[in-house]
Order: sequence, then C-alpha cells, then structure tokens
Amino acid sequence: MGAPRLSSTPLPGIGVRYDLTTRERRRISVVAHRDGGRTLSAYREDDPDACALSVRLSAGEATALSDALTPDHHSPNLLSTTELGLVAERIELASTSHWNGRLLGDTRMRTETGASIVAVLRRSEAIPSPAPDFRLVGGDTLIVIGTREGVESAAAILGRE
Repeated sequence: MGAPRLSSTPLPGIGVRYDLTTRERRRISVVAHRDGGRTLSAYREDDPDACALSVRLSAGEATALSDALTPDHHSPNLLSTTELGLVAERIELASTSHWNGRLLGDTRMRTETGASIVAVLRRSEAIPSPAPDFRLVGGDTLIVIGTREGVESAAAILGRE
C-alpha cells in the first residue's frame, strides 16, 4: 500500500486546490476559496478524473468538518458520551434570541430538557460550569450535553426569539 499523497495548486482569483490521493488510490480534492468557504470533491474509483460528489461548504461548515476529522480533544481517558446514549453539541445563541441578556437559570434548561449547559464559549474565553446567575449574551456558544432529544429541545429553547 502506498502512502497518501497531498499536493496543492494555486487557483488565481479563487484560492488553492488541495488534492489527496489515498493509499487506496482514491482522489479527493478541497478548494480553499478566498472567502473562507471550501468545496470538497470526491472522484470516481473507476475514473479518477470524473467527479462523483462535490459539496460547497461555508467557512463554519468547513471548520466543523475539520474538527470532526481531527478531534484534538480525543483521548482514551475521556468519557465517551455516545456509548452512554449522550451527545454533546455546540449551540450558538443568536443576538436576536429571547435569552440574550437573560440569566442562564431563567431558561430552566435542565428542568425542561434534562440537558445541561456544561460550558460557554465567549470570544476567546471558555467559561466552564456556568452558574444559574450567569448572564447569556448573543454570540455565546453553549456546550450542551444530554440525550439526543434533550439537546434538540435545548436548541429549540435557545433558538426562541
């Protein structure tokens, strides 16, 4: 088996294209657009010049995919929530949210959904275990953990305008 190969090609006025040939000789490319977006393309196995899939990602979607592909938080010593039927998600609080400027305790999140807000990311700061008197601000990213249903209910509550 060969090692994966990565090459890059400047695309004037567009950005840079990165081509990866996997050890299984499959071709994948990513065009990094100047606006921060990405186009991810996968090519057919029987014809490496024929595109089988092409997906345009926003900068945020590209970051989320990158986080999923290279989780630096992965450690065998960390609790694997999926094995326990739990999920952890980031939920951004919109500036138009009903909860912008209100106290975390006012959401009654744990009581209403069973999900817990375990941290808040604000600008470059992380606030672990925010107390009920913590004031939410539009743009905050809340780290919510609970069952899939609980987290979805939490997202609906937090999305209230």
